[in-house]
Amino acid sequence: MPDFSSIQGLQGYLSVLSNRQQLIVSNMANVDTPGYHTQDLDFRGAMRQVMNEGGNLDLVPASRELQGLPERPDGNNVSIDRESLQLSETQLQYQLGVQLLKSKFHQLLTAIKEGN
Repeated sequence: MPDFSSIQGLQGYLSVLSNRQQLIVSNMANVDTPGYHTQDLDFRGAMRQVMNEGGNLDLVPASRELQGLPERPDGNNVSIDRESLQLSETQLQYQLGVQLLKSKFHQLLTAIKEGN
């Protein structure tokens, strides 16, 4: 029988990844905005927060400005190459989370069927 806390944890994981994906897409949209600085979230901190809150999906992890990235003369530090890589990585992590969640629901369905 699947552990419901692990299902909540996976839902929180997907929520954090979804928020991160939105930040990455926003960074890409602002590639030509003078003075714009790349935003991201502290993934580990956000996951720690979600796990401590029992998978609470109402949490919106705070974004933070990334330091140490090279800036162009207009003050913008968004790199499309970096953001594309981050977006691909986040999408793969999300797909993994979906597969794990599917597996948990399949275990739950099997337990229900075997109980009949």
